[in-house]
Amino acid sequence: MVSRVVQVLRVFTRDGKGGNHLGVVNDMTDLDTAAMQQIAAELGFAETVFVDWPEDEKPYVRIFTPGQELPFAGHPLVGTAWMMLTMGPGGVSGLRCGIGEVAVGSDDDTAWIEAPLRLDAAGPAELAEYAARAGLPKPDRGWVVMMPKEYAILEYGDVASVADAAPNPAVMKERFGTMLFARSSGPTRVRFFAPDAGVFEDAATGSAAVALATALVADGEASGSMTIHQGEEMGHPSRIDLSWSEESARIGGGCVHEEARILDH
Repeated sequence: MVSRVVQVLRVFTRDGKGGNHLGVVNDMTDLDTAAMQQIAAELGFAETVFVDWPEDEKPYVRIFTPGQELPFAGHPLVGTAWMMLTMGPGGVSGLRCGIGEVAVGSDDDTAWIEAPLRLDAAGPAELAEYAARAGLPKPDRGWVVMMPKEYAILEYGDVASVADAAPNPAVMKERFGTMLFARSSGPTRVRFFAPDAGVFEDAATGSAAVALATALVADGEASGSMTIHQGEEMGHPSRIDLSWSEESARIGGGCVHEEARILDH
């Protein structure tokens, strides 16, 4: 058994509050995939990351929900970038994960990543039947985006349809994740559900923001930006700053170091 430190962060905070909890483990000594999955389940955060530090290469980040390993997720990569660039060791310009390399940067209490867009992975979809079976209102528009996990994206014309949603988790397990969003004159309101990954509802979902950008570019919005508010219904208000072009999407936000825990595993 090895004692190791897990740094606990809150990522995509709003005015220093809320955000999505993240565990970061920098010591992978004697940890195989099963042990990493067990630690992620025990911690119970939406994601826990394990960082490998090979010589002469950018750090490699393995990302686990309580239920499975993911090739890509936004808040773990943003939080890991912030920790490295503000708490040490610094000097990191990119992180590698299951989809390849993403550029990273930080500024005081915020951090960002920039991920390439795969426009061939997005397309409009008729999701009214899926929404009805899940107990959701009929969406105005829908897309399916492969990240490479499957994301169903449902657009609504009013914030209330998003805020009042009470979906059936058994139906939502048919897809990796389902994003509900409504654009308004202010921030875009978002909720994201991934019960098959052990996360019924997520407080802040950077990968879903990248998926949304991918869908919008595929739908003709070649560039743009928005502020995303998420997590109100969970008591964890979060903010994601999203901007995109036809080639890439950048997501960023505030980060807070909450505590360091000792794991014996």
